[in-house]
Amino acid sequence: MKKIIQNFDEYLLMAMLAFSTTLIFLQVIMRYVFGYSLSWSEELARYLYVWQTWLSAGYAVKKRRHLRVTSLVDLAKGVNRVLIELFVLLLWLGFSIFLGFKSAELCVMIHSQGQTSTAMGLPMWIPYLAVPAGAFFMAYQVVLEFLRFFRELRLARG
Repeated sequence: MKKIIQNFDEYLLMAMLAFSTTLIFLQVIMRYVFGYSLSWSEELARYLYVWQTWLSAGYAVKKRRHLRVTSLVDLAKGVNRVLIELFVLLLWLGFSIFLGFKSAELCVMIHSQGQTSTAMGLPMWIPYLAVPAGAFFMAYQVVLEFLRFFRELRLARG
């Protein structure tokens, strides 16, 4: 059970990818074999892709797979290197939290307007909710990265 909880994000992303791939494949078969198109499938696949993108940002932090420019960090040694790493993590955390709150405000505004999607009639705040969900998940993972960083620093110092 602990493994499932620890890797929930990975399982969710894999399930979303499998579902969206199946959905797109079904749409192609329906269109070219049966000459009938599902009106809602492309819209749902698009929204799933948006959710996958934003949730995978936090997953990339968790796996330390985010693209980084490390030239300044590579030049620094000792305490300066640690300070640069801490500054980058603080900046990243601040950006994630800022993005999370500002995008949540946008979701509230869209919710209050009652806007719905064209094909599915889905309330538009649900697709837009991917941004604050992904940003706050990324912020959570950056906090865990802070903890890992301090743990590694403490172990290195002995």
